[in-house]
Amino acid sequence: MQTLSLTIQHAVATVTLNRPDVRNAFNETTIAEITQVFQALDADAAVRAIVLAANGPAFCAGADLNWMKKMADYTHAENLADAGQLAAMLAAIYRCSKPVVAKVQGDCYAGGMGLVAACDIAVSVDSANYCLSEVKLGLIPATISPYVIKAMGESAARRYFITAERFNAAEAQRIGFVHEVVSTDMLDSKVAEIVKALVSNSPHAVRQAKRLVQDVASRELTPELIAATVEGIAQIRASDEGREGVRSFLEKRKPEWLV
Repeated sequence: MQTLSLTIQHAVATVTLNRPDVRNAFNETTIAEITQVFQALDADAAVRAIVLAANGPAFCAGADLNWMKKMADYTHAENLADAGQLAAMLAAIYRCSKPVVAKVQGDCYAGGMGLVAACDIAVSVDSANYCLSEVKLGLIPATISPYVIKAMGESAARRYFITAERFNAAEAQRIGFVHEVVSTDMLDSKVAEIVKALVSNSPHAVRQAKRLVQDVASRELTPELIAATVEGIAQIRASDEGREGVRSFLEKRKPEWLV
């Protein structure tokens, strides 16, 4: 890969944005490579969790300037196709059946916030700054909006989408955009702690729990939703890992996925 690096160790894949010279801003190559690697990891049974990280002082500055220059001359059809690729990248992260942890070691702007929002868990250094800067350029954060609004909520999105204010990691945590804020020297250990918790759980149950949140969030409490949740617990109880998990608990031993 030209713009990413990938390592897999002890069932944990680490995908690292690797364009530090341009603050890990993404272009069409980055978008295609992120999409491809997440689709591949989703299909890899040996991978239990994924960390999305970055090299250099910034996590992601959004769109690459040279890519933006090309977009300035795109036709409407070309812009639709280009935005479709960006949407596919974000969906590949969000819909990945494996849990994804964003390891934010530096500033995160514009489209970079979409990357973080598409992840399941976000850990940020306390020195990182965040900004949805699109309106400063006469644009809007349209493609990333479904993920960012889910992550920070409608009220915070209304403010930061239209002001393009920069805010710090403490504010990002207050509004729910990131889950943990730590010092730089604690970032690796906090991410490792979360990943250890993820890979200690039933792989099948983790996949189903992730899908459960996505399926149930924002839906009204209807008889159909209740019936779907009843069916969900019935299916998981009857699954091989569901039965093994209960048996191992009652027999006071480790489940098979930890042996």
